[in-house]
Amino acid sequence: MHCPFCSHEETKVIDSRLAGEGLQVRRRRECQSCGERYTTFESAELVMPHVVKRDGRREPFDEMKLRAGIARALEKRPVESDSVEQSIGRIIHSLQTFGEREVTGRFVGDLVMEELHGLDEVAYVRFASVYRSFQDITEFQEEIQRLRSRPSALAEREQMSLLPDEGEK
Repeated sequence: MHCPFCSHEETKVIDSRLAGEGLQVRRRRECQSCGERYTTFESAELVMPHVVKRDGRREPFDEMKLRAGIARALEKRPVESDSVEQSIGRIIHSLQTFGEREVTGRFVGDLVMEELHGLDEVAYVRFASVYRSFQDITEFQEEIQRLRSRPSALAEREQMSLLPDEGEK
């Protein structure tokens, strides 16, 4: 790695440790020429799939569009930013590990809806109304009925299994 101060080619790693919940390696480096120290972060680069839109267009996945759509749905809702970041991280991780070069916009939208269901039900209905192009109030009512018939994500996480896990037999 080139030194950011003098552009010398040789640097020495002084310290390495895990960062970003174990998803990155933080390295302290020292330039062999000028002696300046700086920090670098190393992480795995996983290729994001292209998104196939409804009209057949293909475009690269855009994290900023994902963030904007989620932010619009969550506008003025009492949801912690850490929870939103974790949800975005899960969506991105799902897309990276899906193993396909292309995914449909519907697949991405379904991932977003699943995360919004766990974050805030009002945001979920807001997103669903745009994503599914609701035309009238009955479509809102039908979606709310579907939402009510599903257990909340919080209840699903807190629900204890009555059956032992396979490892506990």
